[in-house]
Amino acid sequence: MARIPLWLKITWSVWLLAWAPAYAMHYGAHAFLWFCDISNFALGVALWTGSRLLFSWQAVSVLLVQLVWCFDLASRLLFGVHPAGATYYMFDPAIPLPIRLLSLFHVAAAALMIWALWKFGYDRRAFLFQTATAAAVLPLSWLAGARENLNWTWGLFRENQAWMSPLAYLGLCMLAYPLVLFLPAHLLFAYVWPRRSTGRGPAPTPRGASS
Repeated sequence: MARIPLWLKITWSVWLLAWAPAYAMHYGAHAFLWFCDISNFALGVALWTGSRLLFSWQAVSVLLVQLVWCFDLASRLLFGVHPAGATYYMFDPAIPLPIRLLSLFHVAAAALMIWALWKFGYDRRAFLFQTATAAAVLPLSWLAGARENLNWTWGLFRENQAWMSPLAYLGLCMLAYPLVLFLPAHLLFAYVWPRRSTGRGPAPTPRGASS
């Protein structure tokens, strides 16, 4: 397996030591139930262990969402609009600027996951692992309440839904996350890196890459 640079491991670890306490103080520990926040810790472990499965697992979980977040932020900075409505809080003066700047981890995490997939390939077990993770995390997110709306278990983006019972909506989320988010990511990554491989070892050759 290709070596992960030591500077990258150390940089991510030091950043985690700064980010986690700041987020916990501002948002509360329950905020770490967000899939994007869970992924930050998991990527730290993946960097030190070199686990292709763990990198793939987090990519299935949040990479597509992270890219949408990056697009939404770039669109706001360049054109003044939020097409996806995902980054309004980045311009909310009620949130301290250091906290908002720490949220730029979405950009770094997306770049890290793309690099890891390209470098090490995709482990197809990731879809099942993330689906099982969501089955545990989504009910806990729902129990945090409508005000927190963790992982959008009470409504999409900033709004709480009112067109069905909260419990039924949770059930819908538990079906929708694997089918609408995780499965398309899994199929895309499996197509780009078609060779099945697990654990350590050389990365498969991505489709379209020159030999």
